[in-house]
Amino acid sequence: MKSKVIVTGGAGFIGAHLAHYLLGEGYDVHVVDNLVAGKKEKVPAGASFQQVDIRDGDTLTQIFKDAEFVFHAAAHPRVQFSLDHPKEAHDVNVNGTLQVLIAAHAAHVKRVVFSSSGSVYGDQPILPLIETMDAAPKSPYALHKYIGEQYAKLWSEVFGLPTVCLRYFNVYGPGQDPDGPYALVVGKFLKMKKEGRPLTITSDGKQTRDFTHVYDVVRANLLAAISTKVGKGEVINIGAGREQTVNRLAELMGGPVEYIPARLEPRFFRADIQKAKQLLSWQPEVLFEDGVAELLESLKG
Repeated sequence: MKSKVIVTGGAGFIGAHLAHYLLGEGYDVHVVDNLVAGKKEKVPAGASFQQVDIRDGDTLTQIFKDAEFVFHAAAHPRVQFSLDHPKEAHDVNVNGTLQVLIAAHAAHVKRVVFSSSGSVYGDQPILPLIETMDAAPKSPYALHKYIGEQYAKLWSEVFGLPTVCLRYFNVYGPGQDPDGPYALVVGKFLKMKKEGRPLTITSDGKQTRDFTHVYDVVRANLLAAISTKVGKGEVINIGAGREQTVNRLAELMGGPVEYIPARLEPRFFRADIQKAKQLLSWQPEVLFEDGVAELLESLKG
């Protein structure tokens, strides 16, 4: 019998990659997505699909029955959306996460892996960003992720539901929406290049990001689910552990660039990934240069 696993948000960028990876590892994958942001065609063949909102706790409990793991990737992941529609974003990201935890506990799920975000750190005076730093969210979305982490830890401590939280850093890879919320600069550069436009860089382009390939992110999810060293609401960075300037990204993409005024955003970003190595036996495998080259190849198709 294949082990049943759930991927909430499995019709989105990261969730669909995760569902595909879990199928390849021999799991019976069930995708839960309301298709507000996700697309049904992204759900991999072989996965069961339920068009359900994560705020529907009763239905979630039925779907979660007999599941070994729940990978909770569903969210309204846009920072700007959370600023423009704070009530709706909170309802999905916070109340939805609460319903996932309640349903997982009621269904006796063995572990919940929560997709969090490096945005929880906000602006910090030193790098790398390490899990022991105080959270300093600068947007409702970042705050929602921090609240989700606290709920996950609380559900482990109070109700005995094993949980672990993964803070993603600048996830990019094939299939991302060029207008979507993940690794915006990578997606936008790809779209500009495809349309023959100059690559638009804010400020001087020396700002850095910790670009993390989606293939590495999905591996981390499964390792977090099966590791015997976690399960008590631990927060773990999932990043490449390397800074890349936006100028370097533009150089790898190739073509003309255009500089525009700076906007309000963190200047430098790099994850400390020692905890992931120690607790999950995980480390990134996809080199940034190789990941970008793969995306450029996709433009030729």
